[in-house]
Amino acid sequence: MQFKIDKKRIFWYYNKKIYGNCFVFYFLDIFFKMLGNFLKAFIKKYDFLRKLLESYLKRVYNRIIENAYKKRGDRMNNQEALRTFTTGENFHLQHYLGAHREEKNGEIGYTFRVWAPNAQAVHLVGDFTDWIENQIPMVRNEAGVWEVFTTQAQEGQIYKYHITRANGHQIMKIDPLAVYFEARPGTGAVLTNIREKKWKDGLWLARRKRLGFFERPVNIYEAHAGSWKRNPDGSPYTFSQLKDELIPYLVEMNYTHIEFMPLMAHPLGLSWGYQLMGYFAFEHSYGRPEEFQDFVEECHINNIGVIVDWVPGHFTINDDALAYYDGTPTFEYQDHNKAHNYGWGALNFDLGKNEVQSFLISSIKFWIDFYHLDGIRVD
Repeated sequence: MQFKIDKKRIFWYYNKKIYGNCFVFYFLDIFFKMLGNFLKAFIKKYDFLRKLLESYLKRVYNRIIENAYKKRGDRMNNQEALRTFTTGENFHLQHYLGAHREEKNGEIGYTFRVWAPNAQAVHLVGDFTDWIENQIPMVRNEAGVWEVFTTQAQEGQIYKYHITRANGHQIMKIDPLAVYFEARPGTGAVLTNIREKKWKDGLWLARRKRLGFFERPVNIYEAHAGSWKRNPDGSPYTFSQLKDELIPYLVEMNYTHIEFMPLMAHPLGLSWGYQLMGYFAFEHSYGRPEEFQDFVEECHINNIGVIVDWVPGHFTINDDALAYYDGTPTFEYQDHNKAHNYGWGALNFDLGKNEVQSFLISSIKFWIDFYHLDGIRVD
């Protein structure tokens, strides 16, 4: 005897010869069909959870790697940083090159590193040497990075590199990895220890991950920080002042984003920042880096995203900046015609060099991570 009730999807199967009297209920079939429908509805939110999980796992992974390096010593960490710099895979170059406050053999000081592969010699000079040359020589490693540790340098002091170029010519050069420079017309780097900020924009960041930029209308206000508003003496507003006046205007006018022309250090204000000097440095005339962090945080609290223009194509031709850094094409192309951007009166980055790739990718990641930027416009 066999009974089949299709509508209820319940089957009663009776066969004395094989099974005896039994009821077989296919509730599992119903259960899995219901589960499948539920997952289809839930899958739309799953991508958000996946992104959160990936972000969390990346942080955990990076923390594990950092702790492993600390246990194995700074030498191993620096060797890996140097190796990936030369292969174009170091995306946090600011942690290796530049100036770093640290302790060695019980003494507190600064380690300085700069890439000048074809220089004959490099010396560190600054306020701590009374700008006397040849007092603190640096040592070159196999990849052309010059390094020195000194206890003479102190926070807030200004420094440069005195480079003997490949042809023997001597010149003062900027630190390409500096995070802050002195006021114009000076181009010396300032030893700056920026304290880690305790951000209060977590709600904005979570909403940004969930919605992205394609799920809601966008209304962008573009501004040049140096001319949006000026003080009575003609100096531009700092970002502390812009926070108090510009953000309320953006809220009142219902803008969703603010886009700034380049905020990286540049030697000439008339360029509006499109001929950069320092790719990791915040422009001195706009205030301190911490002021811009606070500005971005306040924008996020008011549901406004922040975008910054970034110029990886060309850089200022000024001789004390990146141009022919060690006397040979370093950041620029070997070919003279490719190197020179005649339209801008600038020099073009050689994007085929591994070291330049590490430099530029590290720059853009630094600005996004350190300042919590929501977007970069590439010029």
